Amino acid sequence: MDPLSVLVTRGDVVEAVHRVHALATDGRSFGDPRLTCFLRSSAKPIQAIPLVESYDDLADEEIAIACASHQAEPEQLDAVRMLLARAGATVDDLENGVQEGRPDGRLGHNCSGKHAGMLAACRANGWPLDGYRLPDHPLQRRIRELIGGDGSTAVDGCGVPTYALPLAEMASFLTRTPARVAAAMRARPDLVGGAGADDTDLMRELPGWIAKRGAEGLFCAAGPDGVGVALKVEDGSSRALRPALGHLLGIDRFREVPVSNSRGEIVGALKIAPR
Repeated sequence: MDPLSVLVTRGDVVEAVHRVHALATDGRSFGDPRLTCFLRSSAKPIQAIPLVESYDDLADEEIAIACASHQAEPEQLDAVRMLLARAGATVDDLENGVQEGRPDGRLGHNCSGKHAGMLAACRANGWPLDGYRLPDHPLQRRIRELIGGDGSTAVDGCGVPTYALPLAEMASFLTRTPARVAAAMRARPDLVGGAGADDTDLMRELPGWIAKRGAEGLFCAAGPDGVGVALKVEDGSSRALRPALGHLLGIDRFREVPVSNSRGEIVGALKIAPR
């Protein structure tokens, strides 16, 4: 079946079209299930497993922020600080670099929670803190085992390895999330993304689901009944995800997304093209 087409309209004119490949493990499919891309931040719930394996007293906040692509909101930064304290580490130990326009240096990076969780896992296992992001470090070797597959590897935006999988495998990826990790994401969806984030809002719309967005228009999710989904916007534009999610998962509020101008006036919409 062809990919979904998300139209961007202004007035009655179509200004842009985004093609979205979407797959569910229950057989629903739009586009190419063999399409291969990097997991990027959608891997975070699996990358958090070494942390959860290492402690039995983690708070939901610590686990959720380890799975997060956060927006540097105050509660999110506080949760990163909790993990750094557990690791006996400081902001200077974070190897995620900085992001332009973000507050608090390395702490404000959207992957700082994942990195703080990695430091805490290293501390618990007696692994070196220095170089924890490198492929040959014991932590990254463990994560590679957890992710599996034999596809291409590259370096993610925050400096850790990232792995490529076909969309058919990505659809079931988050169904492998451990119960403790999934419970924390459900309990604190606000930490996983933040205000207005697609994954946060999906978890609020569909109780029992977990979701994690990735870079370049990738989105993975899993439901309480074991169904998994993966969506990839062909041109990498994440703005097309909500209408595609609305169509795939029946979320009415996501089916049409308003386009606003700088005055806050609604001047158009994003919506699925009629099939």
